[in-house]
Parts: sequence; C-alpha cells; structure tokens
Amino acid sequence: MPAYAVRLFLCLLLALLATAAGAQTYPTHPVRMVIPFAPGGSNDVFGRVIAAQLTERLGQSIYVDNRGGAGGVIGTDIVAKSPADGYTLLLISSAFPVGNSRANLPYDPQKAFTPIALMGRGPGVLAVHPSVPVHSVKELVDLIKQKPGQLNAACAGVGSFQHMSTEMFKLLTGGDVVVVQYKGGGPAMADVLAGHVEMQIGSLIQMIPHIQSGSLRALGTTGPKRSAALPDVPTIAEAGVSGYESTNWWGLVAPAGTPAEIVNRLHQEANAVATSQDFRQRLGKEGAEPVTMGIPEFAKFIDDETVRWAKVIKERNIQLE
Repeated sequence: MPAYAVRLFLCLLLALLATAAGAQTYPTHPVRMVIPFAPGGSNDVFGRVIAAQLTERLGQSIYVDNRGGAGGVIGTDIVAKSPADGYTLLLISSAFPVGNSRANLPYDPQKAFTPIALMGRGPGVLAVHPSVPVHSVKELVDLIKQKPGQLNAACAGVGSFQHMSTEMFKLLTGGDVVVVQYKGGGPAMADVLAGHVEMQIGSLIQMIPHIQSGSLRALGTTGPKRSAALPDVPTIAEAGVSGYESTNWWGLVAPAGTPAEIVNRLHQEANAVATSQDFRQRLGKEGAEPVTMGIPEFAKFIDDETVRWAKVIKERNIQLE
C-alpha cells in the first residue's frame, strides 16, 4: 500500500476513534439545562424531574438555569447563541412552536436548534381561587357573562400554553375574561393562590399539589379524557364547552451543530429515562405521561406544531408581542 494511502487510512481511523471516544466520555463536566420560564411553572417542574434523572444516567450534574421573560424568547435565545458542544440544552414545551410565529425573533427557529427528544405530555386544568363562588365550568361561564371584563385569568406569558389555552376557552365560551400576563407559570399561580387573580388554566403537573391541598378549586381538565390524577374532575369539553382540548408537552433541544454522537447519546439516555418505571410513576402522580419518538419524528412534530399554531394565531388575530 502506498505511503500516502497508509497515512490517509490512519487519519480516518484516528478520526473515528476520536469520535467514538468523545461519545463515550461525554459529558466531562456539568451540563446546563435552560428553562425559558420562571421557577414554579410546569416547565420548571418537569425540567427538574428530568434533570435529576439524566444526572444519574450521565454521571454529571444537569443543572437548571431559569431564564424567563418575553414568553420564553430570552432563554431560548441564550441557547441559540450558546456553543454547540452538548453542554447547554433547552427545555421546550408547546409554547416553543407558538413562539416561532413571533415577528423579529433574535434567532431563526428553523435553523438554530437540533432536536434531541420528546419526553412527556399532559393536560392542563382550569382552576379558580376558593373565594370565587363557582363549583363547575358552567357556573364559571355564567359568572363571566354576568360580569364581562371583571374576572382575570393569570397566564405564564404571551404565547404560553396557559395563554393559548385561555384564549381557546374565551373563544369557545364567548366569555370576556381579562388575561393577565406574567413572566412564568410560577408567578402567575402565586397571584391566583393569593386571591389577586380569580382563575388560571395551567398544566396539571404544576397545579395538582395546590388542588389537592385545597388552595385551588379544579373545575375541568383540558385533555380529551379525564385525568387519572383527578378522576372526579370532568374535562372542559365534557363540562359543556364543546370542542375544547389543549395538551402541553415537553422535550429537549440543543444548539444547531451539536455533534451527532452527543445528540444521539442524549437521545438514548432521555428515552431510557422516559421509559423507566420510576419516571412513569412520578409523572403519573403529577397528571402527565412519558412520551418517546425518534429524532426525525420529533423534528417533524415540532414543524407540524409550528404550522398548526401559526394558523390559529393568524385566524384568531392573536398578537404575540
């Protein structure tokens, strides 16, 4: 074999060995998971669960960095501009494809990220402060119509799951509710718990502890069927709002250009977490369920969700400011 051919073969072999070694040794130091909303919301609750689980599997700390603001854009932009080395990840939810319809984003949502894994989904719940004199969805709708523009609904920011679910509720009931925007689900829920705001439609994974404690009164869940976590609470559609359905989901992405071997490693470990009995039981108690799909399927899922919500935003003239 000619000398140049030997050198080429050795270079290729070394490159392959380096790639394999990189996948096996990653990560060598802590990994940051950016959650683009304030602490206390459903993204924060879910993100901390998977961070703890991935820490055990990867052998390095996966630490949460809450960067709320602008409906998730601030934290998302931080990850878009981070090094593509696998050490900065972004937790995304159903708010991500909604936010992709915003004008003048500081990043290209179609090109800035590499999908890793879809990990869970769960319904929301319509709840009110106990001081509100209603005990059913119908009674709430009647009260809203008796007092148009006088009841307030707390939301986690423009374009969030809470915001879009509330807008859908307003649309299908014809109710005039004032939407109050916060920097995240945690601050929004805090004002409902304090009685400063009357109602909130938020992810069950975030709100169920307060419902179980009696600090909030659940009127209806947002999914297509009753939640096993709240079996006595009807769905909003079942309670009389025909056609109502809204489900949240959560997954991981990394900056575009992250090495394929690292993305594949993270995908494998994320799927291992999602299919574990411990994870399923933990989410079940919170009213959510694990989900897995391949990387190409997850990429298509995000694209499809972006298109779906873009149509809703345009048809309903929702302003994502």
